[in-house]
Amino acid sequence: MDTSPILISMRTASAAMVVTFFLGLLLAKLVAGLRRKEWRMILDGILTLPLVLPPTVAGFFLLYIFGVRRPVGKFFLDFFSVRIAFSWSATVLAAAAVSLPLMYRSARGALEQVDPDLIYAARTLGLSEWRIFWRVSFPTALPGIASGAVLAFARGLGEFGATAMIAGNIAGKTRTLPLAIYSAVSAGDMDEAYRYVLIIVIFSFLVVVLMNYLSSLETRPRRAGRTGGGGH
Repeated sequence: MDTSPILISMRTASAAMVVTFFLGLLLAKLVAGLRRKEWRMILDGILTLPLVLPPTVAGFFLLYIFGVRRPVGKFFLDFFSVRIAFSWSATVLAAAAVSLPLMYRSARGALEQVDPDLIYAARTLGLSEWRIFWRVSFPTALPGIASGAVLAFARGLGEFGATAMIAGNIAGKTRTLPLAIYSAVSAGDMDEAYRYVLIIVIFSFLVVVLMNYLSSLETRPRRAGRTGGGGH
């Protein structure tokens, strides 16, 4: 069995998770901090759009932007000699684009559940907004944020449509696990397809277990708080 799709998928999903973690966290803070409801709705709709669009459509937009003859893609090729389309970087770009909404929505939901009294108390102590975010909001919302990161990793690991559009299906270079399954089935090699499917099912199961664990961490402090309050 060719192990390159496994290695490419793990590298791609890990790199995409790092990108989506920080970008999704920043966007979640930005949207959650907007005072105008209309702006929040518009930005939330834009950031959530890749979640409901067919992956091939998301891949089409990425190819339109980062293609060799397109503005961004041509800029990177001319000034940095970096070809984005049909490279490993394109697999990361596709995985990050489709998994970003999951990280963003999870982070935003977790940040919006932080007790406002904690933030107000930190402000009275003279802390800046960024220090409040990293010292108060982020640690409090960490279980929910971590759940979003794990979910984004799983989504990046299973990405197919957008990857096929902008990165192609190049063996040893851009062929991820989903593309390897497709290629094996197309070639009639069902045994190899079964092995790839088994691997991705195991990874997905481990992600679900980790998600459940993080969810238990998120709800544990609330239960403890209610129990403590009853004792008094």
